[in-house]
Amino acid sequence: MKLSTTTRTWALSAALVSTLALSACGASNEGGGSDTAAGGDSASADLSGELVGAGASSQQAAMQGWAAGFTSVAPDVTVNYDPVGSGGGREQFIDGGTAFAGSDAYLDDEELAAAQERCGGGDVFELPNYISPIAVVYNLDGVDDLNLSPTVLAGIFNGSITTWDAAEIAADNPDADLPSTAITPVHRGDDSGTTENFTDYLGQTAPDVWTDEADGEWPLSGGEAANGTSGVISAVEAGAGAIGYADASQAGDLGVANIGVGDDFVAPSAEAAAAVVENSENVEGRGEYDFAIEVNRQTEESGEYPIVLVSYHIGCIDYEDAAQGELVKAFMGYVISEDGQQAAADAAGSAPISDTLREEGQTAVDAINAG
Repeated sequence: MKLSTTTRTWALSAALVSTLALSACGASNEGGGSDTAAGGDSASADLSGELVGAGASSQQAAMQGWAAGFTSVAPDVTVNYDPVGSGGGREQFIDGGTAFAGSDAYLDDEELAAAQERCGGGDVFELPNYISPIAVVYNLDGVDDLNLSPTVLAGIFNGSITTWDAAEIAADNPDADLPSTAITPVHRGDDSGTTENFTDYLGQTAPDVWTDEADGEWPLSGGEAANGTSGVISAVEAGAGAIGYADASQAGDLGVANIGVGDDFVAPSAEAAAAVVENSENVEGRGEYDFAIEVNRQTEESGEYPIVLVSYHIGCIDYEDAAQGELVKAFMGYVISEDGQQAAADAAGSAPISDTLREEGQTAVDAINAG
C-alpha cells in the first residue's frame, strides 16, 4: 500500500510552539483503518491519544510522512514531534518529558545509564530508523560541480583554508573556474547529532587536519553558527561563499559537493548512504534491543558515501504508563514497516532500512510492554 499525500492533513500543536504536530482529521471509518494497521497489528485502529517525541531536526520531513501514514491506520492518535535537535531530544526523553527521542547519534555511556534509569531500570531500544546522507552544501556562483577531498573539507571547516581559489581546492577541481571569494563556513549552533556525525567523519578521515574529537557541539570558534537544519540552510543561502552541512533532503537549490572516497568523488544519495551503513558494524556491548551502528567512515569503496547520519528512535522496552507504551509500540511498528520506510523516503528522500535492520527492529517492537 502506498499512502496518498492527498489524504494527509497537518496542524500545529498549541502545546509545542516549534513542534511539528500531525494528526488525522478524518472520521474513524475513513480509508478502511480497521483492516490495516501499523506493523500488521489490526489493534492499532482502536488506539487513541497523543504520542509525544522530540529530537533531531533532520527527521522532520520523514516524521511528516510517518505521522501522516500512521493516522491512516490509527486515525484517533495524534503524533507530536518537536524538532528541537538531537541533544535536546535525548535530554527530554531521559527527563521523562517525551515518550521517545529522535537522535542523529546514539546514546553515549552516561546517557545510556540515565535512559535505563528513566525506563525503570529496564532495557532501552535504539532503532536506526532513518538513514540519510549529510550533504556539504555551498553557495558559490558559477561553480555547479565541486569536489572536496577529506583533508580539504577539514581545512575549510577548521578555518585554515579561507578562499575558494585556494590551491588545495583547485587541486580537487582542476577544470573549475574558482573565484577568490572568501569562505564562510556555517556550523550548527545547537547540540546536534548531525554535527557529531560530521565531526566524526572529519576526525576519522583527516586526523592530521581535524584534531578535535567527535562532538554534538561545534568545537571551534569562528565561522557562523545557526540552529537546526533549516537554520544552516538559510545561512548558506544568504551568504555568497558560504558552505555548511545538513541532511541532504533539505539541500534545496544549493550546490552540493562531491566527497572524496578512495580514488573517486561521490555525490550524496540514499543508495550510497545505505551502502556504507550495510557494510558497518553494530556498537559492541549494548543491550539486547540496542542496535546502534558504528558507521564505516573510512570506506574507500566506490559508491559508498561516508558522511552519513543514522538517525535513531530511542525509547523504553517497559513503559509504566500502559497507554503510552501501546502508542509507542504501534508507532514504531509502523515506522520500521515497508510502508513506513516508503513514507519517509517519499517525504525526505531517505534510504529505506535493510531487511536485516527491520528484522532486528521488530524484535524490539515485539518486546515493548505497557504497564
